[in-house]
Amino acid sequence: MTLNRKPYLETKIFKITTLILLIIAISIFTIACKGQTKTNISKNKTTQTNQNSIDLVTKPATNNNQEYNGPFLDNPNNQEVSQFVRRIFQDSKGNMWFGTNGDGVIRYNGKNLEYFSIDQGFGGLAVRGIVEDKSGNIWFGTERGLTKYNGVSFTNFTEKNGLINNNVWSLFIDSKNIIWIGTLQGISKFNGKTFVPFLIPASKPDYNRGVTSNKIIHSIMEDSKNQMWFGTNAGAYVYNGKTLTNISEKDGLCNNSVNDILEDKKGHIWFATHYAGVCFWNGKTFTKIATKQRENSTEAWSLYQDKSGKIWFPIERFGVYSYKDKLLTNFHKKDGLLSSAIQCVFEAKDGQIWFGGHTGLYRYNRKTVTYITKNGPW
Repeated sequence: MTLNRKPYLETKIFKITTLILLIIAISIFTIACKGQTKTNISKNKTTQTNQNSIDLVTKPATNNNQEYNGPFLDNPNNQEVSQFVRRIFQDSKGNMWFGTNGDGVIRYNGKNLEYFSIDQGFGGLAVRGIVEDKSGNIWFGTERGLTKYNGVSFTNFTEKNGLINNNVWSLFIDSKNIIWIGTLQGISKFNGKTFVPFLIPASKPDYNRGVTSNKIIHSIMEDSKNQMWFGTNAGAYVYNGKTLTNISEKDGLCNNSVNDILEDKKGHIWFATHYAGVCFWNGKTFTKIATKQRENSTEAWSLYQDKSGKIWFPIERFGVYSYKDKLLTNFHKKDGLLSSAIQCVFEAKDGQIWFGGHTGLYRYNRKTVTYITKNGPW
């Protein structure tokens, strides 16, 4: 019997043709993907310029919210300015700056809100420090380095420029206009041209916290004697220009995990700690402030003194406290402060007190607390 091989050959040819077409399609897709990655990298490289022998990334500041889809900003279910505001600052021109924990930095110019993040040339997403130098430049510490804003454009500094570590947690400009940058891996001093490391002894990492290391610097402060103070996991360190001295629980400090340090108008040094609230030191003895506390710890994230001399500080789950002349006042849900995770306090030039934290912004006009959304009231 003679077999008809034609259908068999046609089927075999069809399978081979299909396989070849499939291989070609996969090759085209792979090449296209590789080409797209190269284009993005090339586009990033075009933003690099050279200044003072330091490779900088400079990009004009633009207010274009549509380009950036951050984790919090485009939440359609609320009108929060940002889901978490961790730093508040007012510059010499009167602009209010709000450093967020995922949306970059926000500026209120007196008329509207302007959002700056990666797509607008800003250096990072999480803002841990905002300061202004004598020339009017605004500096920001983020999880991706140090950013300078000159009123027109952002310039970003990273480890490539000499910064000791990109993950910035504290920022301070001293009386000599030196910028101190506290990072996850220690301290850098910056004079505008060169980064110089400043050594602090290593401490034990605190694994109860989200981010930690044995060199993390939580806060930096200069006192009226021009001494520099540093908050670490091993207490506070004070540097008088020659020697570095540690102050810890052995000396009476309420807790070694120091989140913030402040000198008040009387010369007392205040400490906000992660596990035992707030205490202050008069140079001889420590006094602990009796605030509400949780069973396992009392987290105090920051300290601020207003023009009247009141010391303000938030306590996790218990709102915000003010303290003056031994009078301790608590602001929380009964006063309209609905957030239980306030992280920063700031007094604006008009005397109003701002609170930033989880759910965004609140403002206290010395009578009532008001929740501030994207639509105000401003």
